[in-house]
Amino acid sequence: MNGSKRLLSATSNQAAGLGEYCRDFLFNPQSVSTATFELVERFHLDSVGCAISAIHHRANACTVLRREALQTLPAAQHSGGICFGDQKLVETARSVAANVAAVREWDSNGTNFGFDKDAGRTAGEFGHNDFYPVAIAASREAGFDGNEALRMMLLIDEIRGRLAEVFPLRMYAIDHVHHGAVASAAAFTAALGGTVSQIESAIGLVVSHYVPFRAIRAGSQLSDSKGSSAAFAAETAVLAAHRAIDGFQGPQDIFRNPLAIYRLNKPCPDGMGPFDLELGESGDAFAIHSMHFKLGLYEHQSASAIQSFIDLLGTTPEAVASLDSIRSVTITIYEPAFSIIADPAKRNPQTRQSADHSLPYIVAKTIQKAASSYAGGNTRCGWSEVMLLPEDYSNAAIADEKVRRIIEKIHIVHGGPDYDSLYPEGIPTSVSIDHDQLGALNGGRCVFPLGHAKSDQSATVSLVEEKFERLVTGAVRSPQAVCEHLRLRDTPAAHVANLYAFPIILRPEHQ
Repeated sequence: MNGSKRLLSATSNQAAGLGEYCRDFLFNPQSVSTATFELVERFHLDSVGCAISAIHHRANACTVLRREALQTLPAAQHSGGICFGDQKLVETARSVAANVAAVREWDSNGTNFGFDKDAGRTAGEFGHNDFYPVAIAASREAGFDGNEALRMMLLIDEIRGRLAEVFPLRMYAIDHVHHGAVASAAAFTAALGGTVSQIESAIGLVVSHYVPFRAIRAGSQLSDSKGSSAAFAAETAVLAAHRAIDGFQGPQDIFRNPLAIYRLNKPCPDGMGPFDLELGESGDAFAIHSMHFKLGLYEHQSASAIQSFIDLLGTTPEAVASLDSIRSVTITIYEPAFSIIADPAKRNPQTRQSADHSLPYIVAKTIQKAASSYAGGNTRCGWSEVMLLPEDYSNAAIADEKVRRIIEKIHIVHGGPDYDSLYPEGIPTSVSIDHDQLGALNGGRCVFPLGHAKSDQSATVSLVEEKFERLVTGAVRSPQAVCEHLRLRDTPAAHVANLYAFPIILRPEHQ
């Protein structure tokens, strides 16, 4: 990629280095490519589409947090924040929690796998483009215009994306949102004019007091805590930023602190941290270019299974003419997907949070939608026809006996080193079907499904736009008008301050 980077050495105080980097990135900026800012816009729009839909459907966690936020008033010393779909000024950290919860509720926004092969930084930590509401809240308080807000979004994505390349939180049972909390605390403090010392304090507060563990994902059925982890991480980041600016002094040099999560889990000599951290400054030298879009509601590690199945239908669409004719479906996949989304407990999902992390359910529902499309006379089945949407995860959909019968036919096997070696650069998966009339059918091994950063970008863009419209239809009066409203490039600060205040139509309760 073209552009300059800044190296924060493991032998340096990286928390202070992040402070200097954030201040320079926001207030002494180098030129960022148009393509990079267009990608930020696209990820942001996609995330807001997810949020609008979740609020419209009255999804529980974001509804609770939004209701809680709307009962607060902004602190006297801060300008306050705005929740999606409302014009009322509320306490900033609560608004951020509510908005991030809505963005994350469907688990359908952008994804990163923390992998930079060229730089040799391949820790492979997961992460998501969850934290744009932090950038909008900071922009509101700082009086940023649209271009500055986009730069703020890019800053958060760059820090959390690069941390994901060098420190695998999951290896230590820590939830991936922690990288986003560090990034949000640093960027928010900088946006409000914080000094390098204050930014260092905010980072230190987040790392020493607010580390989320993967206990939120334990158990056979997942709860609201899984989807809201990013919301609480963002909320604590904003609280830490405000406290640091107000004078609270957090621990210094936290990345080299022997009792903080970094050196504690990856011991190294005094004066050293466990990793170098390299951050983009200009051009298109940014981690966002390796981040991926989801083309519906599903755990991203299942995307290649969907793509392989679509490819199978491309040559043999009649495979779904009769689901009773399908004897078995075999999915061959890599680690860690085999252990996470193919966990035997995932064969019997009871909640939406479990179903959208269940490879058997995701593939079974995709097969069912493809069969419905074929029965309707459509012999060409692609992502548009099988796009998984909120209604595919309703209680009735999850309990559907027809889907359960398909799940019983699904067998998942680990592909071994031939598959594992291709991850996390790709997400290699193949789907094959044993069919009564058609015999053995195979979709082939897919490594870069549509939506992946290395897939066909023009096709991906088209599907992301379709996904936005399908998610927000019925939730706003005009999807096109909201889409245009959400564009940030070259917009004034007044527009950014009220960006999320457009009305959202709530679905009738108990529908």
